Amino acid sequence: MIRIGILGDIGSGKSFVAKLFGYPVFNADNEVGKIYKKSRVCFLKLKRSLPEYIKTFPTDKTELTNAILGNKNNIKKINKIVHPLVRKKMNLFLLKNKKKKAVVLDVPLLLENKIKNKNMILVFVDSKKSDILKRLKKRKGFNIKVFKKLKKIQLSLDYKKKKSDYIIKNYNTKKFVRKSVKNLLKKIL
Repeated sequence: MIRIGILGDIGSGKSFVAKLFGYPVFNADNEVGKIYKKSRVCFLKLKRSLPEYIKTFPTDKTELTNAILGNKNNIKKINKIVHPLVRKKMNLFLLKNKKKKAVVLDVPLLLENKIKNKNMILVFVDSKKSDILKRLKKRKGFNIKVFKKLKKIQLSLDYKKKKSDYIIKNYNTKKFVRKSVKNLLKKIL
């Protein structure tokens, strides 16, 4: 099984590009959302770790935002609880799809969390800052302060770009991006 890891900035279009490959996609952001909605275990750990912020189940995004903005160490506490649960879901996804020719891992902190293995092909999604800001402003509940805090825990884009095997330019038409992914797939497979 070929593992394709998608890298890029927040709002660069990683999820859009990941779907274009046409293989099963593990979307870590979606899994985090499900964990917050459904996992009482996660909620209880968050509540124990951040009792002054986390009070509501399903885990409330506003409470999480307040925790992130309330103390710079809180994002580390949240990640320490949530990331192992996401990794467990990713391992189940990989097991479920082990007979597939390829899978796509849309995991924002793929390098930061040392998820990359030596056989993984890394694809960096490059996007213009103006396009990124437009996309982010369309997102429900977008908070620029939280965005800046999340950027601080990520490796630099230059580093991610250097570590990548391929770059997809997501600043042309969707048709161009589709064609770029199709051409890349021919190289990979």
